[in-house]
Amino acid sequence: MFCSLPFIFGFAIIIAAQNVWMLYVGRILTGIASGVTSLVVPLYISEISHARVRGTIGTCVQLMVVSGIMGAYAAGLALDWRWLAVTCSVPPTLMLVLMCFMPETPRFLLSRGKRQEAEVALRFLRGPHAAVEWECDQIDGASLEKGHTLKMSDLWDPGVYRPLAVGVLMMLYQQFTGINAIMFYAETIFEDANFKSSDVATVIVAVVQVVFTAVAAMVMDRAGRKFLLILSGIAMSVSTGVFGVYFKLTSPIPNNSSDPKFLVLAQDLELHDQHELAWIALASMGLFIAGFALGWGPTPWLVMSEIFPVQVRGLASAICVLMNWTAAFIVTKTFQDLMDLLGSAGIFWLFSGLCALNVLFTIFCVPETKGKTLEEIQAHFKGTD
Repeated sequence: MFCSLPFIFGFAIIIAAQNVWMLYVGRILTGIASGVTSLVVPLYISEISHARVRGTIGTCVQLMVVSGIMGAYAAGLALDWRWLAVTCSVPPTLMLVLMCFMPETPRFLLSRGKRQEAEVALRFLRGPHAAVEWECDQIDGASLEKGHTLKMSDLWDPGVYRPLAVGVLMMLYQQFTGINAIMFYAETIFEDANFKSSDVATVIVAVVQVVFTAVAAMVMDRAGRKFLLILSGIAMSVSTGVFGVYFKLTSPIPNNSSDPKFLVLAQDLELHDQHELAWIALASMGLFIAGFALGWGPTPWLVMSEIFPVQVRGLASAICVLMNWTAAFIVTKTFQDLMDLLGSAGIFWLFSGLCALNVLFTIFCVPETKGKTLEEIQAHFKGTD
């Protein structure tokens, strides 16, 4: 609930901005709020959700994120930046109000010895006729660490370091797909691919992301996390590889001729090839976004919220989020420099190779958590399942 306050104050400062420093302060506040929210919300949802629907509900976090991105892109076509900030201040205001009616998570309450409050919270979440006493017993019986404070020796526990390694690597691999760089530079990429309405194309990409994230939410608890991650990695590897081929085919033809007629002919051939092959760029971008939205978009956040034992859940999740945003910053910051160094084709072939590594990592390292309680998942990492 308190995550919404930096959002509201940040957007208020942006709306009232009279100089660039007010914009900086507003963006810092909204950035802090984004970081905290990306940590707290998946954990909250995983702890209040039933095992049968945790994948679907957990994926809705990413669905709301991409829906917000799509809304911001669409609003940006019609509104100036100040009115766009006004529009963006509405969702956190609603969150502040509506979260007043939501309970604390039953697992947190049980970890504090508040059994009666945990049962009340479960009745609110599961319904008045649910077997809340049995579920409380299951959670309480599995939480052997109840009241246990984190010590350095706990880091040598396979129930801690194994899920932490999986969580951190999933966050790094998610960003190494190049998703944030590609989305941030989507309009520039489409301009390079010779689309006249590149801003509209960017909105279309956002729509594709929303649609396929919604598909992921519907099938997550039936298809399983690993299957969607593997399918997602293959789709992204193929699409970025084809994108690299497109830029290679449409790159300028080197020539040493000084004949003006030859130069004009070469330029005409390049423009002709670019227009003829422009559909490849759009199809590759669509396939990449669809693939990311099906697996590597929502699933790392979902798995992060499922795999950590209660005594390290906050710290371990914070480390994962930090790794994610740090990698996002590095990839986005270096994207243009890498493009200058490797060329447009080279940078996409690099992302294609990293997406292929995602697939291998998923096959050999990521456990399937579909249909398991949080306690069963933790027992798997400890080797006691």
